[in-house]
Amino acid sequence: MSTVCILGAGELGGAVADALARGERVARVILIDAAGTIAAGKALDMQQTGAVAGFHTRLEGSADFTRVAGCSVCVVADRAGPQSAEWQGDEGFALLTRLLSYIDTAPIVFAGTAQTGMLGMIAREARVPGRQLIGSAPEALASAVTAVVAMEAGCSPSEVRLTVLGAPPHGFMVPWSEASIGGLSLERVLTQVQLNRLEARMSRLWPPGPFTLGLAAARVAEAIVLSSRRAHSVLTVLGGEFGVRGKVAAIPSLLTPDGITQTRVPTLSTRERVLLETALGA
Repeated sequence: MSTVCILGAGELGGAVADALARGERVARVILIDAAGTIAAGKALDMQQTGAVAGFHTRLEGSADFTRVAGCSVCVVADRAGPQSAEWQGDEGFALLTRLLSYIDTAPIVFAGTAQTGMLGMIAREARVPGRQLIGSAPEALASAVTAVVAMEAGCSPSEVRLTVLGAPPHGFMVPWSEASIGGLSLERVLTQVQLNRLEARMSRLWPPGPFTLGLAAARVAEAIVLSSRRAHSVLTVLGGEFGVRGKVAAIPSLLTPDGITQTRVPTLSTRERVLLETALGA
C-alpha cells in the first residue's frame, strides 16, 4: 500500500494532502505536525469531503513524526499555526536528520520555495544520495509559465510543453528553443516581442502560491509512486549536468520509487547556455 507522509500541516501541507487525496493515486496520506490536533482535524475534514468529491484515499493526522517509517514518499512542507512556516534551514535540517533512519531509502520531496539550502545541506552533511532528494517547486513554476504562454499564444495550456532550468530564487530560465505549442516549435509560433514579454513576466511568477506548490508536490509524489514516464522539472543535486557538480538546480528528471533515475539535459542555444551558466555560477 503506497503511503505519502507530509511533514507539516500548515497551508502548504494541507494543499499537498488535498491534492493527493483527490488524485487517488496513493492509498494513504498522513499529515504529521507537532500540533497533532490540527493535523488530525485537517485530515478528518478532507476525509469527509471524499463523500462529496468522490475520492476514497485514506487520510490521517498525527503528532508522531516516526510515522514516516515505511512511507513510499516523504514530503517536507510547513508547520501548522497562525503563520505557517516552511521547514527550512538548521531547524529543518535537524528534523530531517533525526528522521532519516525512519525514512530509510524513500524519496524526500521538498514542497516549499525556501528549502533549496536545506536540500543541499542534507546531501552534503547527512550524505543522503542526491537521487533521493527532490524539490518540486520548479514544477509549480513551470505550470505558471505554461499558463502565461497559453494566454500569450491564445491556446489551451495542454498544448504547451516546456521545462524550467536553473536555481531559485532569481536564477530560473526557460529554454524556449526546446519548448513547443501544439507540436510546433514555440519560437515559430510566438514573435520575439512576445518572448521578451514572457521573460519579463517570469520573475513575477516566483514564488508560486501554496495551492500551486501543493499540487506540484502531489504530482511529483504520484510520479514517484507510479514510476511516471513523463519528465518533471525538479530541484536536485547536479552530478555533472551543465558541467556543474554539487549545486542544487532544476532539471527535467524521470522519477521512480527509488527517486530520480535519469536527468534529461536539453539542447540549449548559445544564449540560453550563457544564461544558465550565469544563473548556476558555472
